[in-house]
Amino acid sequence: MSRAYVLTSEEQRQRRLYRQVRYIASRIFAYVASTALAAVFTFPFFWMVSLSLRPLSEIAEIPPALFPHHWTLQNFLGVFAENTHPFAIFLENSAIYAILTTLGILISSAWIAYGFARLEFIGRNVLFILLLSTVMLPHYVTLIPQYLLFRELGWLDSLKPLVVPAYFGSAFDIFLMRQFFLTIPRELDEAALVDGCSRIGIFARIIVPLSTPIMVAIMAFAFIAHWNDLIGPLIYLNSTEKQVVAVGLALYRQEDFTEVNLMMAAAVIAVIPIVLIFLFAQKSFVQGVTLTGLKEG
Repeated sequence: MSRAYVLTSEEQRQRRLYRQVRYIASRIFAYVASTALAAVFTFPFFWMVSLSLRPLSEIAEIPPALFPHHWTLQNFLGVFAENTHPFAIFLENSAIYAILTTLGILISSAWIAYGFARLEFIGRNVLFILLLSTVMLPHYVTLIPQYLLFRELGWLDSLKPLVVPAYFGSAFDIFLMRQFFLTIPRELDEAALVDGCSRIGIFARIIVPLSTPIMVAIMAFAFIAHWNDLIGPLIYLNSTEKQVVAVGLALYRQEDFTEVNLMMAAAVIAVIPIVLIFLFAQKSFVQGVTLTGLKEG
């Protein structure tokens, strides 16, 4: 039998030093790579802000400068002074649209997900699979029938075709909420039922308070998606004073001339709510997504 090789103290020291050097090198590489990727993804936003702070005469200069030669906030004032592009009205319409649809998705999806997660009824699994199958159906397949339906209802050129469907639930959000609700112990429901609490009371007093992370995540998802929505308002809204920010930004691009400085200033204003939502909801957003579906109660 071969004898086990015993390392000397010098060899053990060299191995520890090698592991430390390898660990430090891997961390340095990770930080450098992360910083480089962050710079690549952040540069378009930086360039947008830079263009919004320079006069129109510097927009097309060759070679382009990273920073403006003459800093100005006149572009931001000009955005709200344009009569042909009522940007303040666009912001108001986008806020109403995004808030109403977010509330609709949150309320309706939570109720439906609660039923699938906590209530026992015949055909529950079949209905849930049927619901999930709608996720694979592209939105554009039902676009024409929906347009014809809303036209017959007289809802065109209003926010109704954009807001009302949100109050019938979202399949993807129902799936996320159901998976999160399953992680909540059923013993809490049973204890509440013994104390005389109704199913509605269980939902309001137990499920909702414990599901804050996933609800915040879904609210962030929904608000950002509808704040940036272009196709829906472009199809259903005809009047300029009823348009939203996403469509309003496109109005700065005309056939013979594009007001790049005003467009960039308007884009910076439009992206501020998205950045604020991400900053304030980041912790709950990550927690809600990572905890979803970890276990089934």
